[in-house]
Amino acid sequence: MNKREIGAEYEAVAASYLENQGMVLLHKNFRCRQGEVDLVGLHQGCLVFVEVKYRKNEACGTPEEAVGSLKQARICRTSDFFRTRFPQYGNLQVRYDVIAVCGEKIKWYQNAFSYIPHDFGKQFSHRNRNTGW
Repeated sequence: MNKREIGAEYEAVAASYLENQGMVLLHKNFRCRQGEVDLVGLHQGCLVFVEVKYRKNEACGTPEEAVGSLKQARICRTSDFFRTRFPQYGNLQVRYDVIAVCGEKIKWYQNAFSYIPHDFGKQFSHRNRNTGW
């Protein structure tokens, strides 16, 4: 099984888990030019954007550690586009969650990170290109 197939399998596990916890899923793998969000749903009056990360074990770090600031900024840009594309959700509070799957354990981090403005990601990626780190 390749990485994409493994990712899809654990995104399905996460989706099922979230639905069992009361989330109403709206979209899976929402993609646009700005990026991609694994799951989008409604939970406790919030519009929730969920990043799913899987690791077989913690030998290379925990899954949640893989959701760095650049990835967070990309998710935020994608969430902005989602709310423009689906204005019926525009008045809802937005939340960014992470589902971390490690082996057979699932951890749900509600409100895992705050909104990151658009120019953060641009500055960060621009700095990386110019300095080589």
